[in-house]
Amino acid sequence: MIKIVLADDEHLVRGAIAALLSLEDDLEVVAEVGRGDLVADAVGAHGADVAVLDIEMPGATGLEVAARLKESAPGCGVVILTSFGRPGYLRRALSAGARGFLAKDAPVDQLAGAIRRVHEGGRYIDTDLAAAAMVGGESPLTERESEVLRAAADGATVARIAATLHLSEGTVRNYLSNAIGKVGADNRMSAIRTAQDMGWL
Repeated sequence: MIKIVLADDEHLVRGAIAALLSLEDDLEVVAEVGRGDLVADAVGAHGADVAVLDIEMPGATGLEVAARLKESAPGCGVVILTSFGRPGYLRRALSAGARGFLAKDAPVDQLAGAIRRVHEGGRYIDTDLAAAAMVGGESPLTERESEVLRAAADGATVARIAATLHLSEGTVRNYLSNAIGKVGADNRMSAIRTAQDMGWL
């Protein structure tokens, strides 16, 4: 029996996925959580074989959780579900240690197959999402430029970003200017939207 921890902040979606997976003879959902920061404890408490993670959750994103599980529970495979076909997400998910990546609206037999493949040590990547990732290309942003754009996403001032990231205001302006130029945007909000749409943030 493959033991699964399921993490999704949408209660109805999580319940529906759990109910469908429970119909499979060899799969058992041993825990359901609605926040990313609760996944590692649930995996440890239940000895889960596979964690199925939504990409956008409070507490920690599926990508952040995948990276943590790679360190804390290397024997637990990770399958990422996404409703966002953003090209950068696939690359980031694989870098974080996920071995499965598919759309949230995939048929349950496809999800079940992905869980089995990942549990056996293989990979399962949705072909449409993989094709989009190849077309989308790598992020042109450095880690620091991405960090500054993320900090600016809620409309923070340069002064606040500088204080939060322990940088000078001039350095923040330089990173913002570089990021805007690299993504071909006219201003910081446009750069943030483009980077988010591509899955680079």
